[in-house]
Amino acid sequence: MNTTLIKPLLTEKASSFNEKGVFTFIVKKDANKIDIKKAVEKAYKVSVKSVNTINVLGKLKSRFTKRGIISGRKPSYKKAIVKLSDGEFIDFYSQV
Repeated sequence: MNTTLIKPLLTEKASSFNEKGVFTFIVKKDANKIDIKKAVEKAYKVSVKSVNTINVLGKLKSRFTKRGIISGRKPSYKKAIVKLSDGEFIDFYSQV
């Protein structure tokens, strides 16, 4: 796979968009929309209609330990929502 794409996002919400030709990927933070479009087209041999990106802030987490409450944050990441041309489809489960 290309270095721009880290992995596809296979949540229940993202899977519900797959029927409409919309697929979601976790990408590198410094990737722009043009890089993401080229990477998806090269990796999956499809034509991309549009790309939207979201910078997702990591959730705050805290836990109780013997030394008190420890607070931290999960890592932040960048998410890309890719819309394919009509009739195009990516099958993530065939590669597993």
